[in-house]
Amino acid sequence: MNNRKFYTALLILGIILVSFNLRPAITSVGPVIGLIREDLSLANWSAGLLTTLPLVAFAVTSPVTPRISARFTNEIVLVAGTFLIFAGVVVRLIPNTTVLFAGTLLAGIGIAVCNVLLPGIVKEKFPDRVALMTGVYVTTMGVFASVASGVSIPVATGLGWGWTNALAIWAIPAFLAMVLWTYLIVKERNTPRNGEYFELEQTNVWKSPLAWKIASFMGLQSFLFYVTVAWLPEILNAGGVSIATAGWMTSAALFIGLPASFIVPVIAEKFNDQRKMVLILGTFSLAGYFILWIGNSFALLMVSIICIGIALSGNFALALAFLGMRTKSARQAAALSGMAQAFGYTLAAAGPMLIGLLYDLSSSWTLPVLTLLLVSAGVILFGMEAGRNRYVEES
Repeated sequence: MNNRKFYTALLILGIILVSFNLRPAITSVGPVIGLIREDLSLANWSAGLLTTLPLVAFAVTSPVTPRISARFTNEIVLVAGTFLIFAGVVVRLIPNTTVLFAGTLLAGIGIAVCNVLLPGIVKEKFPDRVALMTGVYVTTMGVFASVASGVSIPVATGLGWGWTNALAIWAIPAFLAMVLWTYLIVKERNTPRNGEYFELEQTNVWKSPLAWKIASFMGLQSFLFYVTVAWLPEILNAGGVSIATAGWMTSAALFIGLPASFIVPVIAEKFNDQRKMVLILGTFSLAGYFILWIGNSFALLMVSIICIGIALSGNFALALAFLGMRTKSARQAAALSGMAQAFGYTLAAAGPMLIGLLYDLSSSWTLPVLTLLLVSAGVILFGMEAGRNRYVEES
């Protein structure tokens, strides 16, 4: 293997390693939150902050990250992000409430940095394979999100390691990503960078109509994802499914969607216009939540789960693919990523609370599910605009 191929292989491995770290620090907490609450005597509302804090960190950190990376380069800031994840996860070894929240916030900031920079790095390093590489890292992200959730209890109670060690094991992939990207920075230190990276930004994405449409598409699909993860078990339980089975069905929705995470960006790359894909995924979303609303049998509910799983994973992957496909430079992709994810995670953080409030006000899941149908229609509306063959620099 020549040096160029070796370097490319390391880049691919580096992107995959970073994607390992974009969810486990969050999804590993949920299954052991009862152990944490009992051990540290936390109230339910404060325990809930452990899953809300990272989303707040995402919303606050995302718009700032592109400016920092423009000064120090994507790679250097990416290493800093992986270090923050590593440090945040490690300090949670200390069974102290303040340290636990501080570590969670630190890890959330690190994840936000990596979330924002990966689309720009993919655009810069693999300009002709943006969608393919997006599919690779989004699918990897989904797999490890599920794995982290699944192994937390077996590690904490089955192996007797406790919740601190169950959370701390996810420092390992963060450390590996940090080391590999540090090596890549040193290796290419004397290699001239693509000149376009240093060009002054010609378009302020915050003033671009197309950028706002992409951000709205990202935001509304994020709203659906986090609301579904938070409330789907309760909705299914209210429909007569046992809470244990409802939890399994929610996990199944995430696993069912994994193929879509990879396939959707790959197909999207083959066309200049992605509006048909938006319509197909939107149809799955509308069908899934409509059947969830009217479903009165386990078979119908499983059809709903399949449709929802495909729509959630497919739309998330397509939203990330748009960040590279609708920009002409790595820097612009990073700027659009920061804007779209800031807006997206703000909606995501508010979504579960809004749906919970609607349920409290109506004492029924009818209004919340109808709201999800309305949001699904919004995803289609903004997706149709985002799917047109244009660039944010031209809008």
